[in-house]
Amino acid sequence: MKKHLILFSILLIGLTACKKIQSDSIIPKQAAVDEQKIQDYIKANNISAQRDPSGIYYQIILPGNDTSKVTLESTVQLTYTYKYLNGVVIGTVDGALGRLNTFIPGLQKGIPKIGDKGRILLIIPSGYAYGTATQNGIPGNSVLVYTVDLNGIAAQ
Repeated sequence: MKKHLILFSILLIGLTACKKIQSDSIIPKQAAVDEQKIQDYIKANNISAQRDPSGIYYQIILPGNDTSKVTLESTVQLTYTYKYLNGVVIGTVDGALGRLNTFIPGLQKGIPKIGDKGRILLIIPSGYAYGTATQNGIPGNSVLVYTVDLNGIAAQ
């Protein structure tokens, strides 16, 4: 009987140790932190951006052609520069080609706002960028600023 009790205790401890570390309450807290950072950035840089219901801010620089063409299933060709709110450029990608639904969620929400040959500035909260985990050298909870050119949309 003692063996079963010890085994059960070890199993219980093991299962609770594997419990998800991140609480769901962290996400709304981080969203509020991101929102304030974005508001400060917009004000400091005199940007006239609009807020999407998701919390992503955008400024259409060039509307491009027919915005109704772009969907999550569209194959798009993008050129973009992305940076931190402090202005440090993370990278530039020229000619990224793929289905829109394979890009980060912030791009998935922002790109359909422009048409082919359009350009958009996106200020993306961390939850729609890379989230809470460090990825590709980008620290978790990083708000990112993207300037994106939509260079082409493949026929569907």
